[in-house]
Amino acid sequence: MPLHTTDALILRTYQLGEADRIVVFLTSDRGKKRGVANRVRGLKSRFAGGLEPLTLARLAYYEREQRDLVRLSYVEPVRSPLMVRDGDGLGHVEYFAELIDECAPEADPNATLYRLGAAVVESLVDKVPVGRLARYVEYWVLRLQGVYPSLIACHRCGGDSVRGGQIDPTGGGFTCAACAVGQGIRLSAESVRFLRAASGTPPGGLADIGLPAEAARELEQAHRQLISVHLEKELRSSKVLRAMNRAT
Repeated sequence: MPLHTTDALILRTYQLGEADRIVVFLTSDRGKKRGVANRVRGLKSRFAGGLEPLTLARLAYYEREQRDLVRLSYVEPVRSPLMVRDGDGLGHVEYFAELIDECAPEADPNATLYRLGAAVVESLVDKVPVGRLARYVEYWVLRLQGVYPSLIACHRCGGDSVRGGQIDPTGGGFTCAACAVGQGIRLSAESVRFLRAASGTPPGGLADIGLPAEAARELEQAHRQLISVHLEKELRSSKVLRAMNRAT
């Protein structure tokens, strides 16, 4: 039974009995895994502080052939969302973790998705504006899933998207404002401008990219619809975030 050591992003945990947990984590080299962490409670636990959602960690696990669950040996936190002091940022931790978890296939290496998740943690700790970060993460996750079409040009006439346009949520591509017809998801010029800039910018540079409040609301609604269509459900944490926003 070989021991694997890797960098990983903790996505979620489930209680297993009185003292154990099932841990879902995204590795940098072997995709998403599920493992059992034994005896997680107590001051001497090998997992203390390392199992919070969206924790970047160095971990080791044992894996047997034809077994769905691996057995975690230890988890050493490297970067933790507990370092985030901003309430809005902390409120998005579960959302980012759930979004990545739902879109990461089991045991299918995806280095780009892992790097995106790691960058999210760094950005939260570094206090990148969380509203812009959320729209950025949604865009990139959907793009990696093949859901988000190219926003460079209209797929019908080839014209530039600078004036905004429309996305077909069923996979029909992006059409410019002049070609847009039917009940697609409308994107204003400001929304398209933000996404085109974000596509070539690391998340740490989001503070320098403008996103007007109206465009931010438009993108939030558009992305929620695209995610729901793609996953065939609404994320639980998305509902929690909306309830939190209504309460403030």
